[in-house]
Amino acid sequence: MSQIVTRFAPSPTGHLHIGGARTAIFNWLLAKNAGGKFFLRIEDTDRARSSQEMTDAILDSLSWLGISWDGEPIYQSERSELYNQCVEKLLETGHAYWCSCTPEEVDAMREKARAEGKKPKYDGSCREKGLGPGENHVVRFKGPETGKTVFKDMVKGMVAVEHAELDDMVIRRPDGSATYNLAVVVDDSDMGVTRIVRGEDHLSNTPRQILIYEALGLTPPEFGHVPLIHGPDKKKLSKRHGARSVTEYRDDGLLPEALFNYLVRLGWSLGDQEIFSRDELVASFTTDNLSSSAAAFDPDKLSWLSAHYIKEADPAHLAKLLPAYLEPLGFSGVAQDKLAAIVPLYQPRAKSLVEMAESARFFLVADADLEYDAKAVKKILTDEAAVHLAKLKELFSGVEPFTVAGLEEAAKQYLDENELKFKAIAQPLRVAVSGSTVSPGIFETLEVLGRDSVLGRMSRALDQAS
Repeated sequence: MSQIVTRFAPSPTGHLHIGGARTAIFNWLLAKNAGGKFFLRIEDTDRARSSQEMTDAILDSLSWLGISWDGEPIYQSERSELYNQCVEKLLETGHAYWCSCTPEEVDAMREKARAEGKKPKYDGSCREKGLGPGENHVVRFKGPETGKTVFKDMVKGMVAVEHAELDDMVIRRPDGSATYNLAVVVDDSDMGVTRIVRGEDHLSNTPRQILIYEALGLTPPEFGHVPLIHGPDKKKLSKRHGARSVTEYRDDGLLPEALFNYLVRLGWSLGDQEIFSRDELVASFTTDNLSSSAAAFDPDKLSWLSAHYIKEADPAHLAKLLPAYLEPLGFSGVAQDKLAAIVPLYQPRAKSLVEMAESARFFLVADADLEYDAKAVKKILTDEAAVHLAKLKELFSGVEPFTVAGLEEAAKQYLDENELKFKAIAQPLRVAVSGSTVSPGIFETLEVLGRDSVLGRMSRALDQAS
């Protein structure tokens, strides 16, 4: 059996969105599962809309997702000579012809066919004219007019398309550039691609491409067309459903493992299992488990997965990622050991690194700059609470070492001596050191802040209460 070779071929006309990312993941996993190769091709022949900025953004997004490729990326813009050689071969063998019809004339042909209840397509006017190169001339593929193309789709099963449904497509534009279907066939063959998983929006291109393969004497790869991702309303996924680019999800603070896992499950399954390690996916992925039904994008489920991966991550790893989300909040150069102490306090409930960074602000702000929530101060820092805070401040100043255990023991002693419940001091302490009524466990919070900050903030809180 020959080696499995797959590819991902984005156009650098915009950021990598989740539909494209899912396609890349499926092809990458297919290759990795079989010990094959995965190539990356940049389809940048649309010179007006393609940009290096978008190319770099796509490469960055794939790398962030943990998708690596074999060799260097291949750029279609550098392969014009190869495309033209294949077009010339098709002309020489009678599988292509020159056409002088203008776009307006072709539009008129389609309108006429539509009015007659026929399929709107080019009518083959130049098919037998024997034209040659000329100003504004294009080259069209001379497809068979009868019969049908049949292929076994890895997802949809047997697919048959009548040749009468196809028109003679343009394969070379007036400016000499190759069109999509020709370039894709030439590239995939030249790269040795054996299997292609792509969105079902490409299904109509497949019989056309197979005909080009056959005309060039080449063997087509196996194709698999997965349904497009839908929104909860069963319509094609769009931004109004919450779909965003990979870059935006990264900026939202999702871990790449979470997005990777989520996208795999949009159209592929292994029983009822929802959470997979990367190694499990590589070991388990085959096209047999790709679904022929459209999957619905669920932002809540993605958020749940994100929370899971944050909870299970190594705190030291998250501590290295967190600075990128703290810097926009005005915190830079925070010591890694301090971040490593803060991260575990938020791992059980944070759904993103952005959420974690925003929640952790009070740990990092200077004690003198801590802002107090006015409503919390009015409601929580009562005269009675101030008495408790003053006494606790004195107790905490002598706790050694300044740890959760020591702080809990000091607080318990105070509560027992004064016959108080924990709630009498919990929220006053929380408001005093965090400025609000929300924080991680109070004693864990005190330990991470450290003695000097805790005592300084308690003094400020007493001033607020007076």
